[in-house]
Amino acid sequence: MIEVTDQINAVSRTVGEKALESGTARTATISRVYDTGVDDLWNAVTDPERISRWFLPVSGDLRLGGRYQLEGNASGTIERCDPPKGFAATWEFGGQTTWIEVRLTPEADGRTRFELEHTALVDPSQNQFGPGVVGIGWDMGLLGLTVHLESGEDARNKLGDDWAASEEGREFARQAGEGWYAADVAGGADEATARAAADFTIAAYTGGQ
Repeated sequence: MIEVTDQINAVSRTVGEKALESGTARTATISRVYDTGVDDLWNAVTDPERISRWFLPVSGDLRLGGRYQLEGNASGTIERCDPPKGFAATWEFGGQTTWIEVRLTPEADGRTRFELEHTALVDPSQNQFGPGVVGIGWDMGLLGLTVHLESGEDARNKLGDDWAASEEGREFARQAGEGWYAADVAGGADEATARAAADFTIAAYTGGQ
C-alpha cells in the first residue's frame, strides 16, 4: 500500500519557459531527493536492467548519440551524457519531438536529488491538457523509482500491473494533477485556464473518476 499524499508531497514541481531557436517552449520540471548516493542513482537511471525495474523496458544503444526505445512508449536520441551528473535526450512520441534532461545533484547529507525537466514547444490554443499531461506520468515514474530504491524490487511487481487503474492509483493521479495545477498557476498561467486543463488531464488519467 502506498501512502499517496506522502509520496505526492515528497516531490517538487515547477512550470516555466525556455527560449529555443524554434520559439519559446514550456518546461515541466519534477524533482525528488533520494536516500542514496549519486553513483547508485546514476546507475538506476541509466542501466537498462534497472530502468526496466522502475520505469519501462528499454532497448537500443544507450550512449552519446545512440538511439533508445522504451517499450510501448517514447524513443529518441541521447544528446548529452555527463556521468554521474546527468544526461539529455529527445523524447519522440506520437509524431512529436520534445526534450528531456535529467540532473543528479549530491546533497550535503549523502542523499541525491533527481531532477527531470521536460521541454516542449506548445501552442496554448491547442493545448487542452497543460503540464500535467507529461507531469502526472513523471510523478508515476518517480514513484516507481522510489519503490525500487527503497526495496530493490521491480516496482511493477511491488505495486501490481493494474495499480494505475486501482482506486489508489487514480487517487495518486488526481493528487499529482492538482500538484501540476498549482505549479502551472505559480508559473504564471491564468487560473481558470490552468484549472480547466488540469481537470481535463486528471479525467484522462483516471477515466473520469
